[in-house]
This record gives sequence, C-alpha cells and structure tokens, in this order.
Amino acid sequence: MWLRWVFVAVGLGMGCALVAARLGERRWQAATDRVLAALRSQEAPRSAAYSEADLAELPPPVARYFRRVMREGQPIITHARITWDGQFNMGRPGSDNWRPFTAVQEFVPGAPGFVWNARISMLPGLPVFVRDSFVGGRGSMRGAVWGLISVVNSEGTPTLASGALQRYLGEAAWLPTALLPRQGVSWTAIDDTRAKATLTAGGTTVSLEFRFDAEGRNVSVFAPDRFYDDGKSEPVARPWEAKNLQFGEHEGVTAATESVAQWHLPSGTFGYWRGRPAKIEYRYGAPE
Repeated sequence: MWLRWVFVAVGLGMGCALVAARLGERRWQAATDRVLAALRSQEAPRSAAYSEADLAELPPPVARYFRRVMREGQPIITHARITWDGQFNMGRPGSDNWRPFTAVQEFVPGAPGFVWNARISMLPGLPVFVRDSFVGGRGSMRGAVWGLISVVNSEGTPTLASGALQRYLGEAAWLPTALLPRQGVSWTAIDDTRAKATLTAGGTTVSLEFRFDAEGRNVSVFAPDRFYDDGKSEPVARPWEAKNLQFGEHEGVTAATESVAQWHLPSGTFGYWRGRPAKIEYRYGAPE
C-alpha cells in the first residue's frame, strides 16, 4: 500500500513541476514579446538599395568586404530574424561545461537594437531561459530557470549598454547592410586587413576592430577592452574576440555559418559560445 502512495506522490510532484514549467515558459515569452514589440516599433521603411556609392571614401579592406558579401542592388535589410543552435559554456576558465542551446534573435538596424531569446539545457527537463537585448538605448540581461527562478536580472547600466551595443555591432555582420555608413556606422582604417567600426546609440558609443581575409570576408571581430563579468567581482575590461570559421550565402548575402566567441584572459583563452544560424529571415521594409 505504501508503495502505491509513493508513486502517487511522485506523480503529483512531476505534474506540478510540469505545470510550473509551462507557466514559466508562457510568462517568459509574454515578457519577451513586450520587448520585441518595442524593438519592432523602430523598424525603418524601405530605402534605396545598396550600391557602389555607399563605398565612397571607405577604407580599402571595408570596401572589399562589402563587395564580397553583397551584390549591387542588394535591398537594405530593415529587420532580421535568426534562429540559432549551438553550445554555451556554463563553466569557468579552466573548467568548461558546454551545454546545448537554441535561440531566436531579432535585429532592427533602424533602432539600432536586437533581442536574443535563448533556451539553454542545463539538465534534462531543466532549461534556463536567457534574454539579452539592446532596445531604446538600454542594455538588458535576464536569466531564469524554467522562466520562473531568476538567476540574472540586470538592466540600464552603462556597462550593459556598452556590451550590448558592441554585441549588436559585431553580429550585424549577419545582416551586412546594417554596417553601411548610412546606418550610422563610421569606419577608420587600421591597415590592409583591419578597420575600426564605431557606432553611437542612446548616448553610448562603441567600437570594434573588424578583421578581413584576402577574399574580403570578415574572419573575426575584436575588442581590446570589452567588459568581462566573472560573477564574483566588478566587471573589468578584457580583450574579446569572435571568430567566423565557415561561410555561406543567403538571399545574396555572404555571412558566417559557424562562429565562436572567446575572452583572452590573463589565465588564457576562455571560449564561452559557439553557434551557427539554422535559419535566417530578412525583411526589407517596415510592415504596413
């Protein structure tokens, strides 16, 4: 008899956990939808297509890059939606703990801004939902187990804004019309294979070094002083790099199909993200 009651109790517990998980996911998605609505409201109308005129006075490696990754007459992307899959390192330097993730990310160059909504599988049946965003000039980072138990909740600090805008600038390579000067990005030559991109939004100004190969592809993005947060002390500036390993074409745009992101710490290189776009969707004008 007692064994029957044990099974009943276990079944009830599992049922309650399932209900809580579904409730948490619905609440998380509702909050994400509100952030997305704010981002999408800033989408720009269709504008003139990309042409050689956009490359006037750009540093040679940048001009080569645009000629390599886009075609003449390429429509200006006003919205991009990328479905990601990959692994995220939930460990620490010297103690890796790679966990699978899936994510959907939306970009609006007219803002500029993005929302990254991810699900990281910590254990079977134990997802952590993570949402990073730069919307309205403010950076935000949220994380919650099952969408209910908060593990990260930070918003509105200058450090977050800087890091989020740097992320937008580096990931804009997946929608390269967002890197044109007409979208507010200014370029400064470094040498024949490198150039510095600078962008200002919401009172925050950031720069990243773009590195190109002989074919004009963007093989990496580098920052000498991006803020690194180890979760124990105040964030400190550390060298950061994202490397693009493979490339493909989508709707006339050449972009990375496999990438990794890593910190260059005093103790060595710490890779924390590796992923690939499973699906890319572009829009070329704000919906009516």
